[in-house]
Amino acid sequence: MELEAIPGVGAKTAASLRELDDPVATVESGDVAAIARAPGVNEARAARIARGAIRRRHGDDGRVLATDRARELYREAIDLLRERTVTDYAAKRLETFYPSASASRIAEAQSFAAAAADRDPDPAVREALADCAPLSDPPTVRVRDRCLATADAETLARAEAEVPELSVETVEDARDVSELGRSYASVIVLDESFAGLDVEGDVSVRPDALEAPAETVPERLLAFFAENRDRLEAAAAVHEAAAAAGDPVSGGGPPVALDRLRDALSRLDDDGTIAGDAELDRLTAAVDDLDAAVSTAASVADDRLREAIRERDVTIEGTDFLSLVEQGARVDSLLDRELADEYDAAVDAAREHLADALRLEPEEAELAERVFGGDPSFPVDHDESAVSRLRTELSAARDRRAAKLKADLASDLGDLRQPVEELVRDALELDVELAVARFARDFDCTLPEVVEPAGDDGGEAPPAGFRIEGGRSPLLDVDFPDVEPVDYGVSGATLLSGVNSGGKTSTLDLVALVVVLAQMGMPVPAESATVERFEEIHYYAKSQGTLDAGAFEATLRDFGDLVDGADGRLVLVDELESITEPGASAKIIAGILEALDDQDATAVFVSHLAREIRAAADFEVAVDGIEAAGLVDGELRVNRSPKKGHLARSTPELIVEKLADDRGGEFYGDLLEKF
Repeated sequence: MELEAIPGVGAKTAASLRELDDPVATVESGDVAAIARAPGVNEARAARIARGAIRRRHGDDGRVLATDRARELYREAIDLLRERTVTDYAAKRLETFYPSASASRIAEAQSFAAAAADRDPDPAVREALADCAPLSDPPTVRVRDRCLATADAETLARAEAEVPELSVETVEDARDVSELGRSYASVIVLDESFAGLDVEGDVSVRPDALEAPAETVPERLLAFFAENRDRLEAAAAVHEAAAAAGDPVSGGGPPVALDRLRDALSRLDDDGTIAGDAELDRLTAAVDDLDAAVSTAASVADDRLREAIRERDVTIEGTDFLSLVEQGARVDSLLDRELADEYDAAVDAAREHLADALRLEPEEAELAERVFGGDPSFPVDHDESAVSRLRTELSAARDRRAAKLKADLASDLGDLRQPVEELVRDALELDVELAVARFARDFDCTLPEVVEPAGDDGGEAPPAGFRIEGGRSPLLDVDFPDVEPVDYGVSGATLLSGVNSGGKTSTLDLVALVVVLAQMGMPVPAESATVERFEEIHYYAKSQGTLDAGAFEATLRDFGDLVDGADGRLVLVDELESITEPGASAKIIAGILEALDDQDATAVFVSHLAREIRAAADFEVAVDGIEAAGLVDGELRVNRSPKKGHLARSTPELIVEKLADDRGGEFYGDLLEKF
């Protein structure tokens, strides 16, 4: 699949996507988090790319949501689902579900929703999800004690592109490599022509080094795990909580042994360095503390000598000491002549302190002995070259130990790289599934039956339309348990009549919501529902007052385009008569219904002009009614489910009827007869 062929993906976005390891597979997977790891692609953009890839895979090029109000209903449906997510990822991932005209896409989404609805949204799992987030790529780690070397220009360019963490040096012969060996702690030569090279330093010839980045630059893998430690631990907690709740994330268990993952992470510090190794900690501390330890050791020796001199001040005869001074004896001579044993003891104390403070091993302690022990002096002096030698040896031992531990840990983590991607993705996808499950439970949903449009096989059957049993809209401004259920079904062009505030608009909203959710592949808030697979959904909300001439003409153009369009449409219109004079409105609506009837479209027009429209139409217009039971204490009592083939009475008629019953009299009786 060409990336540019995905709707909404241009050349610039395609170039960013190609930075991913397997861009085509990643995009086709619909994994929003993985797509969002492309440079410059955020999660919202990734969701649109994933949705475009889904459309292309199913050949779904149409636009089901054909009007602003239809698109508003979709946003409200998505918001109901998004409100039940925990992670930002799941909220964005739900954007990949959209009302589709593709049978294969609807079936695919329904399969996902059916499995999701069976999930148990356990509170402990939701709590664990709170810390879950997509994995991120750490900044490039610069490793300065190691380099790559090559004599080939193409290999140089490839190495610089594939291993930005290391310097890549150009060499021509063994002398160049030898010089690098003195400058870097480790040198990896990429050219096989240097095989058998024998030079000083840690120099290896590895022509396959670029194919094994975990060995060549283990810091890359360690930085990834260090960067994502919290995310990995959160994902592991989600898997454990789900398993404890009896609803594991996946049937086969986590894709990685969680104890093994945690053990590996415990060996890694937050900055990507090795943690928890006593020997490495000892060597690191020895290098860091060397200067301070030398200074303290010298002070120990000075204190010993100072105490010895004080004691000798008491015991040496003044004439002897004066004679030494008159002879021009230096302090070191005095120490050598008079305090030789005490000086040796002070030096031994300094050496012992240095070895103890740095916790030196015996062979290291031998090097430390050379730091003290030169010509006698006070204060006691140390050999800086010996300190430098000791530092070099300790640093080399530290680096060797760190390199080995990094290589070992990278080897352990190497085969976990892909499984931990799955671990986190599965945890995040669980949040998507649990949002669907909560939606289904909160609104007593069922998975609808989405049927093919009647007549697709060339027959003359009427449109399938929709049928809703026990539907309750979660969009109403009342608590959902208090919403009255509605039964309603339509096949063909139909007028919906009823009293003011009887629920006609709410019924249209319910129908639109059920159809939108059904074609998203989601559960619908009803006891049962059957929905035709519509190519387009046209929902026209009630106009706010009479339109001026220009707006009226534009509205008629919209309906002209509507009736000239393709088959397989659902048309919902709320009180179109409000756009102009009632007489003209009735004729216009009658004409629109005639055209829709000719196309076997499914249409519901809410109108107070049902009688006038039927009179103006040249076919038998179906009329349904939301029947009012009457007025009780000034409040309207309504049967919310439309009654088929029934022209509902208007609110004024009900009021006149009530007055005629309550007060009697010829006036109210005559008025009632006019209805």
